Amino acid sequence: MKAVWKNTVIAESDATVMVEGNHYFPAASVNQQFISFSNHKTSCAWKGQASYYSLIVDGELNPDAAWYYAEPKEAAANIKGYVAFWKGVQVS
Repeated sequence: MKAVWKNTVIAESDATVMVEGNHYFPAASVNQQFISFSNHKTSCAWKGQASYYSLIVDGELNPDAAWYYAEPKEAAANIKGYVAFWKGVQVS
């Protein structure tokens, strides 16, 4: 699987985990040069608190376009250390 934004591969892995229609990529497969800190957080009743990253490609910012669960609830323990994408990031 590849996560692509602005014709740039943000993440690539054969070991994604599918949850609720989203591919979660192992954190080690994410190209850190395109990742930027975000202080945005949301919560999910069964997964826990999600933290976000913004993406920067060619000087263009895509705020809060990736999310992860640093300390997921037990039901979502299989996505600890994984990152998912949205906001125009094409996953295929």
